Amino acid sequence: MNKVITIGRQYGSGGREIGEKIAKKYDIPFYDNELITRAAKESGFAEETFEKAEEKATNSLLYSLAMGINVYGNQDFGFAGLSLDDRIFLAQSDVIRKVAKEGPCVIVGRCADYVLKEQENVFNIFVSASMDYRLKRAIENYGIDEKKAAEFIIKNDKRRGNYYNYHVGEKWTNLNNYDLVIRSDISGIDKTVECICTYLGE
Repeated sequence: MNKVITIGRQYGSGGREIGEKIAKKYDIPFYDNELITRAAKESGFAEETFEKAEEKATNSLLYSLAMGINVYGNQDFGFAGLSLDDRIFLAQSDVIRKVAKEGPCVIVGRCADYVLKEQENVFNIFVSASMDYRLKRAIENYGIDEKKAAEFIIKNDKRRGNYYNYHVGEKWTNLNNYDLVIRSDISGIDKTVECICTYLGE
């Protein structure tokens, strides 16, 4: 395996579990919350700061106002001109680039497909599933209250979408951003892993 695999996923689709299984199959590192821990250590920011930055993205308008102006493309602004959350994103992005350069790995979420768009041998996957499948997983696997599960799923998808849209400037659900889009509810988690590995050709 000589690829860095990024995984975007709808909440409850099993994307994280799929990523873990792929990493285990190829015996390569798996990164999710581990990125926050490492970014916190290297940047000096508290881990809670990274977590709160992601949680704020539930409301796109309020999130944009809270972040201030998105100035990534403006060379007139230096690092000091960025909001705290923009600096958090850049610190996390720096860690993503570092782990990708260290060798093959699996990275879940955090706009990794965008962050690594200039790097070779990066394979971007998006995992989706039907709402019924995601509801079942949310209730049975994650312990979400049955009455609140649908609202919880929608809220988390919205948060992920807003976070991606704000930092990347594109729709999270734009399938053209990914090399492979796959539905985990069609064949189940393990078969989805097999399908992805077959597609990778290794």
